[in-house]
Amino acid sequence: MPASSHFWEFIAGSALKVIPLYPGTSGHIALVLSSEASLSTMMTSPLTQRGALSLLLLLMPAVTPTWYAGSGYSPDESYNEVYAEEVPAARARALDYREIRCHTLPFITSGTYTCTNGMLLDSRCDYSCSSGYHLEGDRSRICMEDGRWSGGEPVCVDIDPPKIRCPHSREKMAEPEKLTARVYWDPPLVKDSADGTITRVTLRGPEPGSHFPEGEHVIRYTAYDRAYNRASCKFIVKVQVRRCPILKPPQHGYLTCSSAGDNYGAICEYHCDGGYERQGTPSRVCQSSRQWSGTPPVCTPMKINVNVNSAAGLLDQFYEKQRLLIVSAPDPSNRYYKMQISMLQQSTCGLDLRHVTIIELVGQPPQEVGRIREQQLSAGIIEELRQFQRLTRSYFNMVLIDKQGIDRERYMEPVTPEEIFTFIDDYLLSNEELARRVEQRDLCE
Repeated sequence: MPASSHFWEFIAGSALKVIPLYPGTSGHIALVLSSEASLSTMMTSPLTQRGALSLLLLLMPAVTPTWYAGSGYSPDESYNEVYAEEVPAARARALDYREIRCHTLPFITSGTYTCTNGMLLDSRCDYSCSSGYHLEGDRSRICMEDGRWSGGEPVCVDIDPPKIRCPHSREKMAEPEKLTARVYWDPPLVKDSADGTITRVTLRGPEPGSHFPEGEHVIRYTAYDRAYNRASCKFIVKVQVRRCPILKPPQHGYLTCSSAGDNYGAICEYHCDGGYERQGTPSRVCQSSRQWSGTPPVCTPMKINVNVNSAAGLLDQFYEKQRLLIVSAPDPSNRYYKMQISMLQQSTCGLDLRHVTIIELVGQPPQEVGRIREQQLSAGIIEELRQFQRLTRSYFNMVLIDKQGIDRERYMEPVTPEEIFTFIDDYLLSNEELARRVEQRDLCE
């Protein structure tokens, strides 16, 4: 059949019969028109016929013998013909779907997306976020017929707190003679699950290397990431103090201890009250075994040896142990002497608390009497004491000597025990004695 003959043929029912341009080929082309009138009108114009022929000649190389299921066409091998039917306008537009494209979606921060068919019509793009981030908004968007994407652009937000791991809890013993222990540790391990950025780590509690007192202490760290998420961890620092049993003070005595008085390394010293002296170990130490060294001493009444060869030998027995109040009078009937001795005899408790021993030198030789309590002094010792302390026999006089053997105050008239006690308390007491006096303030009342 010539290529130019019977190219267009109109049949009833608005069907178009298309004859191949070259015999023996299986190539086909179908033109779909929306109405019979438009087809008749188009083909009655010579200009349209020539344009259609040119269009078919141009499209011939692109025509293939392949038929697609659902295309609306059916092949007939015997006639090598194609029948084209009139279809609705909506279905005709569907043939052009493959030409609709949407714009390229921008990438989201800390996330990405994957699409089923690129940017073409009906393609679905699914969003996902990087590790440590969560998606907020539409999880997928679809390319629609109008060339726009459905929904809106989502965002990836960091809502996961950082990961933080504290050091292990630890326990330490206090050092000797101390109630504290120095404790060290490494900083916590911190990691952000999103972008890896940790903006701040805070510590609640003492710094590493600090001295911790006895007991349990909670150390807490808190880490913050760039999105202000936070995470915390904690551990315990426990400090123990080795302690010995509480020591009891000796009868007629007291204790002075270093540190807490019962902790490892503490030293406790034993002291005796006035008129008593210590027999045994002067001090004991709290050992690491939680036991005290040595054995407790005892306080026994002070034994004064008056059978010495000199006044210096007598006074040495009181050195750092007792204070002396030496009372001198011309005779036992002296009014000042009798008044003073009477007041002192009524204040023996206060004198003992302040470690005061009374020595009396009364009368004239050869009937002169010297005594310490009930013990009598020899005439030679009496004379040396008077000369050494410059005490006259002519009138009443009295001298107060401290524990180092130095005369601290002289009296020419009787004084009340309260005046003597005030002077001693204000000027002669050591720190230990002063603390002891505070404890015994009401003992003699």
